[in-house]
Amino acid sequence: MKMPFKNYLILFLLSGLFFSCASKKDLVYLQGIENQKSYDSSVKYEPTLQPDDLLSIIVSAENPEVTIPFNLPQIQGNYELNNNQNGIKTYLISNDGFIDFPVIGKIKLGGLTRTQATDKLHEMVSIYIKNPSINLRIFNYKISVLGEVIKPGTYTIPSERITLLEALSMAGDLGIYGKRNNILVIHEEDGKKTYTRMDLTNANLMNSPRYYLSQNDVVIVEPNKTKINSSVIGNNTTVILSGLTVLISLLVLLKK
Repeated sequence: MKMPFKNYLILFLLSGLFFSCASKKDLVYLQGIENQKSYDSSVKYEPTLQPDDLLSIIVSAENPEVTIPFNLPQIQGNYELNNNQNGIKTYLISNDGFIDFPVIGKIKLGGLTRTQATDKLHEMVSIYIKNPSINLRIFNYKISVLGEVIKPGTYTIPSERITLLEALSMAGDLGIYGKRNNILVIHEEDGKKTYTRMDLTNANLMNSPRYYLSQNDVVIVEPNKTKINSSVIGNNTTVILSGLTVLISLLVLLKK
């Protein structure tokens, strides 16, 4: 006894749906993390100062007047920034790692962590001021996220500390066509670029030296095979085929 044509069609559609389903191992982040040792969140990350970093350096002391020569305004004369504080001059780290700081002159901060740079400034300013306090911030700390994410772009990070997962979250997470096991992180240090591939599905992700991103890092999410194949035959082909599948399924059910 031959099977009716509509039954063949139903089986075909069901098999298509079955084989088109993505595997869990391709989608789920940090698989098997419950079997890993506890992640040591006490490990501290500090950015290393690099050429082209824009620094804000504010010197404080018990007597504010003695700090005036070290806290030059951004332009000549005082002006109000956000209606509540004087605009403080920023310092760009040169290609050879130096800034030109008031009173002291050239100081090499490139290659130091923020703590090391703060300690160095404290030591040098202490020659002129008793018990100074140094507040150092990176003004242009930013990362870029490109490729198959919901909101690609460049993001400013006020906290100067961000993980790969947090960066992807800021970009709206990966789209359905993003390849989760081959994220590219481009990092530049001492004028040299390094390229690291990261697997979001691997529970060891958080132990990677690139899990914490540095300023100016670029994260690139490449498309998976489905997106690549659909781009060859047309961007709307997948949507059209899906619509036809639903329509044919409805017609078959109505004719039963």
